[in-house]
Amino acid sequence: MFTGIIEEVGEIDSISRKGNSLSLRIKADKIMSNISIGDSIAVNGICLTVTEFTQDGFLVDSMRETLEKTSLKNSKVGDLVNLERAMTANGRFGGHIVTGHIDGVGKIVEVKKDEIATWYRIQTNEKIMQYIIEKGSIAIDGISLTIVDFTEDSFRVSVIPHTFNETILSYKKIGSMVNLENDCVGKYIERILNINKEKESNISREFLLKYGF
Repeated sequence: MFTGIIEEVGEIDSISRKGNSLSLRIKADKIMSNISIGDSIAVNGICLTVTEFTQDGFLVDSMRETLEKTSLKNSKVGDLVNLERAMTANGRFGGHIVTGHIDGVGKIVEVKKDEIATWYRIQTNEKIMQYIIEKGSIAIDGISLTIVDFTEDSFRVSVIPHTFNETILSYKKIGSMVNLENDCVGKYIERILNINKEKESNISREFLLKYGF
């Protein structure tokens, strides 16, 4: 599990493509002080597993499913990426519950400066928009952010200078694609409600009459 608080910006050092999958070597510094093979690291919000590491970087693999649902398929050597290690049991919960399982991608359609803040409007699909609520949480490239408002097919977030300067958001422009992960709480609530509806649909008028109701 992650919190959406980015620890470091890394750089893709090499890419090895194997059919519909790929391996990435990512240069990093801060997070290398405490890393092991098998650790989970969120790379632009995508939960990936460390398969090898050296003093200045680590290797991860990405399968077809991940490439199809994220912006990772468009990665190039030299690209900068947000990095966050999995949360420790004694860590501070600074953001919100982030699983690292991307729901889909969105496109930046507006970037606007407002004194110290930077506003981003993200356009995305109906599946992601159904979980968007005002003042709710969303992870954009692994960054925990608060939704300010939304329309039928887009939503806006406002970014403070620290987040702007310490993540790859400062390099994003209109047309840039970003990974999106909805708040998982809404998904669980929807699932529970759907199960209840399915159960209720099995109780018909005939069923009730048969058992004396």
